[in-house]
Amino acid sequence: MPERNPKALRRAIAQHAPKLLPDFDEHWKWAIADAYDVGPVSAFMAFWWGEYAMARDPELDARVRDLELRAAESTDIAEAKALLEEAAKIRHRVQELEPGE
Repeated sequence: MPERNPKALRRAIAQHAPKLLPDFDEHWKWAIADAYDVGPVSAFMAFWWGEYAMARDPELDARVRDLELRAAESTDIAEAKALLEEAAKIRHRVQELEPGE
């Protein structure tokens, strides 16, 4: 993982997960670029930190997407909830990755 700042994260995305770059840049322009308050930066970083962490591990990314898709298609509420909880745990775990990991 890169240093935990927007510029380093953008460079890492451009180098290792370029498919995410258009969405990252668009989100930055929409949520941060014209902001007069830096408050949203931490939420922006948290979201994109996790997206990048998953994109650099295609198997993990596929696993989470599969869990979310199966939950969306499930007609059993308990099953859908369990699938979404498992996906959320993975997403939460990647949020905790530190630079260099």
